[in-house]
Amino acid sequence: MLSIDPSKMSERENYKFLIGSIIPRPIAFVTTLSEDGILNGAPFSYFNIVCSNPPMISLSIQRSGGKEKDTARNIKKLKEFVVHIVDEQNVEQVNQTAANLPSDKSEIELASLTSIDSLKIRVPGVREAKIRMECTLEHSVELGGVDSPGCDLIVGKVVQFHIEDALYDKGRIDPIGLAAVSRLAGSNYAKIGEIFSIERPK
Repeated sequence: MLSIDPSKMSERENYKFLIGSIIPRPIAFVTTLSEDGILNGAPFSYFNIVCSNPPMISLSIQRSGGKEKDTARNIKKLKEFVVHIVDEQNVEQVNQTAANLPSDKSEIELASLTSIDSLKIRVPGVREAKIRMECTLEHSVELGGVDSPGCDLIVGKVVQFHIEDALYDKGRIDPIGLAAVSRLAGSNYAKIGEIFSIERPK
């Protein structure tokens, strides 16, 4: 078995090992508002559940050359954001929002996504997602890097869930109907695929 010391690798080499090994990764499509009222949207696959009491999720937003991304900056200032689950029907549009646009341009408009008002926060979501979560900022931590931080770790509290009616039954969400997609490495994504069950030991 190959054994590698990450301290002897470049950042890019470590990145490739991580995204190639930690798969599949769920994708959060995140909307935020800039100070000028521009609706920003971007996908992130460093995303997961933190806690269910109260419901909290995490996003790790990588920096480039120490420069904070629009999403992280907007979340820290307004302390609100919306997380959407990326699925087979919206993944093409969401992928368009990964383009590097100036801060005064909206990725939502670029991808022809439809904004929809939130119930409890000021940041709109997008109608094309089957599940979206209105979130408030719980914690933000700058991590990594050498001369400047390498990422912004965002922990958000979910204050409102929105779920397409057809997906919801007796407290459970239909994974086939959701048709979530996950991130692999490079330009690759994955669908849910075969589902199997294993009982937990008692």
